[in-house]
Amino acid sequence: MGRSRRTLPEELLLLALDPTTGTTAQPQSLDLGLAGAQLVELALAGRIAPDGDRIAVVAPRPTGDPTLDCALELLRRRGAPVRAVNWIGGPRLGLRQTYLSHLERCGMVHAVEGQMCGVLPTTRYQATDTAISREIKARLDSAIRTGVPPDPRTAALAALAHAVGLGKHLYPGNEGRSSRSRLRDLIRHDPMGGLVAHAVMDVQNGAAAQPRRSPAPAGRQAPGPGAR
Repeated sequence: MGRSRRTLPEELLLLALDPTTGTTAQPQSLDLGLAGAQLVELALAGRIAPDGDRIAVVAPRPTGDPTLDCALELLRRRGAPVRAVNWIGGPRLGLRQTYLSHLERCGMVHAVEGQMCGVLPTTRYQATDTAISREIKARLDSAIRTGVPPDPRTAALAALAHAVGLGKHLYPGNEGRSSRSRLRDLIRHDPMGGLVAHAVMDVQNGAAAQPRRSPAPAGRQAPGPGAR
């Protein structure tokens, strides 16, 4: 996998990064979303595929992305397809920091050291080129505004953004209510993105122990954390 294209975990993290505060929106659910975004990226690369509500490795060869390849190897070691909800709900210590550090090495963000209450050291991250984040959001805006089915990558990004609750961050207030609703509806345009997004929401709702029912027909998805 070449580095000419940003991966979905990178794009999701850039969407969540607040340009004013240098912090990430929805940090707890974002960790789940990043694990889910890895699955979608591996599926887009042809390495894994959905098998009902499970994920199966279909091509174990490396992608060239160390973080994705680590996830792929862990999936391969399972030996059998794993439920998406169990994978996403598993321990993912440091995944957000791993991607923040990666974006810093790539020059897309820079770390700003500081202190909380004048004592505790803190690190915030500022985008070095806000045009990149604007371009990512513009893809979502276009899909929301035009109603034209987006490409699978954009559809999956929208599904993940909704699942982790970024709707209020991207489209705040009453004026953003219809956009948040349309963001939720984009979940139906990519089967893998939809599977992963539902798994992220299931983990947040504590439903990981029960197999997921078949997805509802288009337009009848249950509202998630980004809808109001």
